[in-house]
Amino acid sequence: MFPGYMFVEINPDLSEWRTLLSTYGVRSLVRCGEKLAFIDASFIASLKAREINGAIVRPERPYRIGQQVRMNSGALEGLVATIIEMDEKDRLVVLLDFLNRPLKARLEAQAVTAV
Repeated sequence: MFPGYMFVEINPDLSEWRTLLSTYGVRSLVRCGEKLAFIDASFIASLKAREINGAIVRPERPYRIGQQVRMNSGALEGLVATIIEMDEKDRLVVLLDFLNRPLKARLEAQAVTAV
């Protein structure tokens, strides 16, 4: 999920973090200028919760190809469509009947609900 990245818990007030740079395989640390960049501990906890045999498992997708969904908002709100494609960034391509013609639409997964 994060190839080439290693997450380390350190005390940001200590200047000893620079020794990490001499660790084999470490090229750099993620920083904002000279300050170290930090992520919330709850994010690391959620990654650890999804770890199986040393690998992070992606969460199950709430939708599948062929499933019917209802549009939640916008000009197409309330219309029912069928999922025909899904990508890795939780975007869907749906096919719907609009004015008696098939119409493809690309949208975010949170813009629909299952029928």
